[in-house]
Amino acid sequence: MASRNPTVAGQFYPGSERECRLEIEYCLKNRPIQEKLPEKIIGGIVPHAGWVFSGDLAGMVFSAIEMANKKVDTFVIFGATHSNFGSSAAVYDKGSWITPMGEIEIDEELAAAIMKKSKSAKANQNAHKYEHSIEVQIPLIQYIFKDAKIVPILTSPAEYAIMLGMEVGECIKKAADKKVVCIGSTDLTHYGPRYGFDPKGKGQAGIDWAKNVNDRIFIDLAVEMKAEQILIESMVNQNACGPGAAAATISAAKALGKTKGVLLAHTHSNEVMEARYGRTSEESVGYAAIVY
Repeated sequence: MASRNPTVAGQFYPGSERECRLEIEYCLKNRPIQEKLPEKIIGGIVPHAGWVFSGDLAGMVFSAIEMANKKVDTFVIFGATHSNFGSSAAVYDKGSWITPMGEIEIDEELAAAIMKKSKSAKANQNAHKYEHSIEVQIPLIQYIFKDAKIVPILTSPAEYAIMLGMEVGECIKKAADKKVVCIGSTDLTHYGPRYGFDPKGKGQAGIDWAKNVNDRIFIDLAVEMKAEQILIESMVNQNACGPGAAAATISAAKALGKTKGVLLAHTHSNEVMEARYGRTSEESVGYAAIVY
């Protein structure tokens, strides 16, 4: 049975179980949840940068899910794809994933049901080999939800993501014996010379625009659950690197009866660097934590 070994342990997050636990504990304490949560959470948007920058926001989402739901059997994780683009979503359908926190099983039954239901969902384990957008979420799940399984799905920023999310939602409805939550992994605006995107100039004014205007357009659409507009908006204004993952999550949440999201937190890498290390940069990457 196939097992995926970690690709970015020791880079995006710590390389040992002890260090992972310590960093997760820091992340969970650093961002206490202050917003009123839905009675039940069936989806969330998380960032996927290194934990130093965005682990606390990802932790907020998983912590909120634990507070609202108590138990989750399976997480369907829609990941941003930074290299493997195509006309179908890549499902890691069998086996397990390994992180410094141990092994987590694939929900093979749900993965098979999704691929049977959706023409755009294809088994493709190779696509996941070097992608970090899902991997960085796994130790957080292992820490908070010790018995949970996963269905990792890499999703391109393509129109099929809308239908895929709806079909996943339908599969979750049929799996009435399981408590399933969908997660969409995306960072927001990548601003500055390094990213080749600085329409408002270099420096603090441009970074402020990236957060307060460009990121907010995406966040408002995500909270209002406008999946189609997210795909269009992200192409025009480059304010998300995983719009397909976000759109699929929102579409699944709609299929499961949700009508609005809750923004838990929003920041960017420059704010984090200044708070933790007392220094800033010409670049920034935005991060948001949203639940449905």
